[in-house]
Amino acid sequence: MTFSIAGTDGNGRLGIAVSSSSPAVAARCIHLHDRIGAVSSQNITDPRLGDVLLSYLEEGMSAPAALDQLLSREETRDFRQLVVLDSRAESAVFSGSHTLGTHSEGTGNDCVSAGNMLANEGVPQAACDAFEASKGKELEVRLMSGLRAGLIAGGEEGPVRSAGLSVVSGHGWRDTDLRVDWHEDPITELERILEIWLPQREDYVIRGLDPASSVGYGVPGDQR
Repeated sequence: MTFSIAGTDGNGRLGIAVSSSSPAVAARCIHLHDRIGAVSSQNITDPRLGDVLLSYLEEGMSAPAALDQLLSREETRDFRQLVVLDSRAESAVFSGSHTLGTHSEGTGNDCVSAGNMLANEGVPQAACDAFEASKGKELEVRLMSGLRAGLIAGGEEGPVRSAGLSVVSGHGWRDTDLRVDWHEDPITELERILEIWLPQREDYVIRGLDPASSVGYGVPGDQR
């Protein structure tokens, strides 16, 4: 009950945007590792598979090789849909025989998308086409464009209720990690939160890496 897009800017940043009719989709589906890769474990989700795939990528496997390795040993594979993007922008998608409803995948330069319970098979490719068309913009904006385009192309068969967007940039944590866990229009709400977040993102990175040089916090009680 999910569609997602994974992408990279080609300079080490990796991220995923995802939406679903289920609550709190980003908490289960998004898996990222600095300069290693991005994985979405979706459909009848087992979040553990995302970490396993990232561990294979960290060992130096490509996205297709990592996925093949997992599928060769995973007994529940027929129930899973897995999306893998490595740091070289190689991608792989698997949709098991018990993937729900209409399902498909899309590809593009530096991105890959897949979904299940879709309104039509064109949704993932629409997401990738929008990602490619927004080249030159912040990765978060490009992923958000892909998610919006997927929704416009039909999205899921029913209404989506949760969405999330996360990006890693080599700092040791997700420098963008935004979620809308239940909302009548979660993608629009996620866009609104992203507009608030992006102008402040680097300030929070500096606070983590070099707190002595960070800017004032701009909150009541801050005397800096």
